[in-house]
Amino acid sequence: MKQSLQALLFLLCLGHWITGCNNNTNKNQEAAALNRPPYAPLTDSLSNASTADKPGLYFRRAELLSRNNLHELATKDYQNSWELKPDELTGYRYASTLSILGQSNQAVRLLQDCQKKFPDNPAFSSLLAELYQQTGQLSDALGQYEDMLHKDSGNFEAWYEKGLLLQKGKDTAGAIQALGKAYELQPIKTYGLELAHLYAEQRNPSSLTICDDILSKDSAHELLDPYFIKGIYYSNTTQYKKAIIQFDSCIRRDWKFTDAYLEKGIALYEQKAYDTALNTFLMTIKVSNTYPDGYYWSGRCYEATGHKDKAILYYRQALALDKEFTEAADRIKKLE
Repeated sequence: MKQSLQALLFLLCLGHWITGCNNNTNKNQEAAALNRPPYAPLTDSLSNASTADKPGLYFRRAELLSRNNLHELATKDYQNSWELKPDELTGYRYASTLSILGQSNQAVRLLQDCQKKFPDNPAFSSLLAELYQQTGQLSDALGQYEDMLHKDSGNFEAWYEKGLLLQKGKDTAGAIQALGKAYELQPIKTYGLELAHLYAEQRNPSSLTICDDILSKDSAHELLDPYFIKGIYYSNTTQYKKAIIQFDSCIRRDWKFTDAYLEKGIALYEQKAYDTALNTFLMTIKVSNTYPDGYYWSGRCYEATGHKDKAILYYRQALALDKEFTEAADRIKKLE
C-alpha cells in the first residue's frame, strides 16, 4: 500500500514537472517569436514604454501578428491593449480573434461588454449575432438583428442577415419580408438573387422581375444565377419548355454548371422525354462523377424505360456517394 502511494505521488509530481516544462517551453517560444523581426522593434518599445503608450503598442503588435496568422499571440496583445485602454476598435479586433480561435464563450462575453460600453456601434451586435449562429443559438441571433433594426430601420445589412436567418428557420414569409426590405434599401444583386430564389420556390412571378432587372445590368454577360432562378420558377409552375431555355442559357455560359444539367434533366423527365433526360443526367456525371443526384436521376430514367437492373446499379452508386440518400435506398427496395 505504501509503495502504491509513493508511486502515485511520483506520477503526480512527474505530471506537474512535465506541465511546468511545457509551459516554460511555450513561453520561451513566444518570447523568441516576439523578439524576431518584424515584431522585435515593437517588443523593444514595449519594454521601455509608459503606461499611456502601451495600449497602442500592444495593438500594433497584435495587428501585425494577426496579419501573419499568429492569432494566439495576437489575442494576448489585444487583451493587454483592451485592459489598459478599452476602445471600440480594440474590442472588435479582440473579439474577432477570439472567434477565429474558436473561443466563442469568451468572445460572446467580450461583445456583450462592448455593447454596454459602446451602445451606438452596430458592429458588436452584428458579430455577436454571427457567433450566436455559429453556436446554434438562432433565437439569440435573431434578437440581435431585431435590436439593431429597432435602433436603425435603415440598416440593410441587418435586414439581409435577418432574412437569411429566418430562411434557415423555415419562416419563408418572414424571410421574404426581410430580404425584400434589404433589397428595397440597397438593390444589389446578392440581395436580389436571394429574394428571387425564395419567390421562385413560392411560384411568385416577382422572381422573374427581379432576375430580369439584374440581367439588364449585367454588361459583362457573365451571370448565371438569374437564368437558373428563372428556370426554377418555370419548373415549379410546370412551364417546362421555358425552364429548359433558361437552364440552357446557364450551360452556354458555363458548361460545367452541374445543377443546371440536373434541373434541365428533371424538366425533360417530367415531360416523359426519358432518353433526352437520361443524356442530360449523364452529363452531370461527366462533369462531376461524385454527384449523387446525377446517378439517382439516371436511375429514374432507366426505371421509367423498363431497365430495372441498370436502374438499381445507378441507385446503388448514388447511395454509395451519399449514404443518407433515402430516396435511392427506397427505390432499390421497391425494385428488388
